[in-house]
Amino acid sequence: MNANRFMLFEQLLANVDRIARAGGNPVITDVVFDSRQVTPGALFLAMRGELSDGNRYIASALERGAAAIITDSEVAWRELTASSSHAGLALVAHGRRTLAGVSANFFGHPERTLCLHGVTGTNGKTTTTYILDAMLRAAGRATVLIGTIEYRVAGAVFPSPHTTPESRDVFALFAEGVAQGATEAVMEVSSHALDQGRVWGMRWDTATFTNLTQDHLDYHGDMERYFQAKALLFRGQGAAPPRVAIIHAEDPYGRRLMEIARDARSEVRTYGLREGDYRAEDVSLDRSAMRFRMHTPHGSMDVRTRLVGPVNVLNLLGASAAAMARGLTLEQVQQGIASLDYVPGRFQTIDCGQPFTVAVDYAHTDDALKNVTALARTIAHERGGRVIAVFGCGGDRDRAKRPKMGRAAAEGSDFVVITSDNPRSEDPETILREILPGVEAVGTRYAVLADRAEAIRAAVQEARDNDVVVIAGKGHEKVQIIGGHSLPFDDADEARRAIEARML
Repeated sequence: MNANRFMLFEQLLANVDRIARAGGNPVITDVVFDSRQVTPGALFLAMRGELSDGNRYIASALERGAAAIITDSEVAWRELTASSSHAGLALVAHGRRTLAGVSANFFGHPERTLCLHGVTGTNGKTTTTYILDAMLRAAGRATVLIGTIEYRVAGAVFPSPHTTPESRDVFALFAEGVAQGATEAVMEVSSHALDQGRVWGMRWDTATFTNLTQDHLDYHGDMERYFQAKALLFRGQGAAPPRVAIIHAEDPYGRRLMEIARDARSEVRTYGLREGDYRAEDVSLDRSAMRFRMHTPHGSMDVRTRLVGPVNVLNLLGASAAAMARGLTLEQVQQGIASLDYVPGRFQTIDCGQPFTVAVDYAHTDDALKNVTALARTIAHERGGRVIAVFGCGGDRDRAKRPKMGRAAAEGSDFVVITSDNPRSEDPETILREILPGVEAVGTRYAVLADRAEAIRAAVQEARDNDVVVIAGKGHEKVQIIGGHSLPFDDADEARRAIEARML
């Protein structure tokens, strides 16, 4: 997304913390944090990242025509000020926070025009944001949606390389949305983004917490640090805390967040299956729909939705609380729910006329696997069917959760097919071996097939009438990452091919 704007270097640095500044006051035509995207006149912000250091690419940025450099490295700063470079220069203490500040300036602070809704938690972020976005649009509001599956700006769709992009790209999306008449932005906010300062300086109107279970410990180290990263959304980062904090009351970490939010002087609204300001009763579901009675501080209503399972009851409650915090009526909330048939890769059923159910789901933690196999069990039980689960664990990620995921899948299923799920740089067979102890501890029948397409075919071939096959882990993803290569792979397409081949 091209910036198509310009600003003087001094204007770009207004109200942005920095340690030192040198050089002239060039006209800046873009803000860039990847040297490969530098064009003449751009500002290159060189910052230290998780895997690489942007300061290594300053020379390349200058060769490409960068008009200014901001660095978070004193070594790079000394080298630049000692050189004959005519670029505008600044030294800052925190690269990502500075990126947020200069990007907000460059794009004209679109976040001040938009009402921002952030959703965080281990599971349920994507579905909750999709539901909230559907509710807002049902009320006639133009929206920006940023999350795991895709980015949407007033109807236009862009690919999503990151759940929460770097702040420069967030502000660019916001600015495009404002230009198209958007008044609301709905975002998934990951723990990585919060910890790294990618959403620094953003004031959230509503912030929603779904739950917290083990995930991303390869990055955070332990659950407490993971929780504290999530809590940053409710404390405020470089801006005031959220106006309204919407918290899952039945989650243990949610109860802690309530106190944090109250201390921050946010208005706290809670939800849960049985506890909270927003609650559900008389939940019933079948293969294709779910019904329940929703109770809210604004009245009660009957809900019918294609999104099924207890987890989606929670997602619907959390989204409803956020929507009503923005002034939506019960009728508008109901219309929004009715408008959403499914969320890609979230218990997305693949129907080719077969006498059993096949569903693709993004579940990639032990808690998510428990939930999705429990939902499959409920559907299968009504017809005397079984649950068959296909899943794997990602490479270069938290190894401690592998046996836990194996146990969760085995406890919730009658047959398990263990396979690959983005092995990345790891040996797929090593990952499979680390999953096995959890499965074997339960004693559920299983098969191990490293080739994911073969695993899906085996599960479909195993299925009998009224069974439910759950293909878990990748959901909406369109690639399988093996080594350094991203190879085309879509669970839904593979499932469809397997079903059609069986029915020939």
